[in-house]
Amino acid sequence: MRKSALIDRRSFIKAAGVAFLASLSSRAALALDRADAVFASGFRAPNGTYGLALLSENGEIITQMDLPGRVHGLTSCATSGRVVAFARRPGTFAMAVDPKTDMEPTVFACGDNRHFFGHGGFSPDGRVLYACENDFDNNRGVIGVYDAANGFSRLGEVPAHGVGTHDMTVSGDGRLLIIANGGIETHPDFGRTKLNLDHMEPSLVISDARTGALVEKHALPENLRRLSTRHLALADNGRIWFACQYEGPRNDLPPLVGYFGHGEELRFVDLPEETTEGLANYVGAIAVNRRDNVVGLTSPKGGLAVTLDGTKGTILRQMRIADAAGIAPGAGGFAVSSYNGHFGRTQSAVAWDQHIVRLSTL
Repeated sequence: MRKSALIDRRSFIKAAGVAFLASLSSRAALALDRADAVFASGFRAPNGTYGLALLSENGEIITQMDLPGRVHGLTSCATSGRVVAFARRPGTFAMAVDPKTDMEPTVFACGDNRHFFGHGGFSPDGRVLYACENDFDNNRGVIGVYDAANGFSRLGEVPAHGVGTHDMTVSGDGRLLIIANGGIETHPDFGRTKLNLDHMEPSLVISDARTGALVEKHALPENLRRLSTRHLALADNGRIWFACQYEGPRNDLPPLVGYFGHGEELRFVDLPEETTEGLANYVGAIAVNRRDNVVGLTSPKGGLAVTLDGTKGTILRQMRIADAAGIAPGAGGFAVSSYNGHFGRTQSAVAWDQHIVRLSTL
C-alpha cells in the first residue's frame, strides 16, 4: 500500500493559495494559523440546512459552504488536495471542493436508477474517483467511475460483487478496489428501510480497479450473517481493517472489528466483553493512524471511542464521548467529532455528520 503524508497547516496554506486566504475572516485566519492539521466534515446547521466545513484539529471552523442536502462520508485526493462529500443514502449528489480555486464547488450526480451509499475514493494519481452506489432495481452494489479531471463526468461502473455496497477504498498502487458490502438490501421507494434482515449477505471484496473483475471475496460465516460489514481503513503493511454493525438481537455480542490482507482470511479482533457492550453492536467509523500504528473506532450509539494497537489489536485507550461520530488521524492518535457539535476542544453550534477526513497530500 502506498503511504501518503498528512497535510499540515503550512502545506495547506501553500496549496490553498492567496485567493482562498484572502477570503477568510480574521477569526478563521487565526484558526488556520493555529492549526496543526486541516479536516473536513459535513454538518447540519441549527436551522436544518446542511453544509461542509474545513476545520482545525481543535475544531475551530476555518471556512464552510452550503450543501444541497445531507452528506455522509468524504474522501480527499492525495494528489490534488480536493475533497469530495457524498450524499447520504439514498441521495444522488456529490460535491467536490478544491481549496486551490477559492473553494468553488462542483456538484455532480450519480447515474440513472442509482444512488450513492455515502463513500468513495480517488485513484492514487487523482484522475479517477470511485463511488459506492446502489443498482436498486437489480439489488446489487456497483462502483461508479468518474473522471476527476473532467468535472467528475461519469465514465461508467464496475460490479461491487455484493449487496449494500457501503464503503470502498483503493490500494496504494491503484490496481485494486477494496469493498465493504454491508449485505443489506434497500430501495429508495422504501426510504431507509432495511428489506432483508432475515437473509443478509455481508462480504468483503477485492476487485480489479480497471476491469472490475473479482479478485477475492470473503463472505461472513452463517452465524455472523447479520453482521453488516460497513467501513474500511488501510494500514501501511497492507492490512485492511474493517468495522461492523450488528442487525441481530441487542443482547448478542458479536465481534465488531477485524482485518485481512490480499490472499489472507478474515480475522476478528477479540475485544473485551465490556468494550463490545460499550460499542452497542455498532461501530460507526474506523480510521488508521499510520504514523502511530493505531486503529480508532467510534460508536455514536454507545458514546465510545476506542484506540487499538495496529499490530496486536489490543486496546490502548477508551474514551466516553457522547454521540461519538467521525474519527480521523490526528497529530497524536485521533481526532473525533460528535453529533452534538464537539470536535477537539471546540463546541460548535452544528451537528457534525457521521464521518470526518483529514486532508492529505503526497
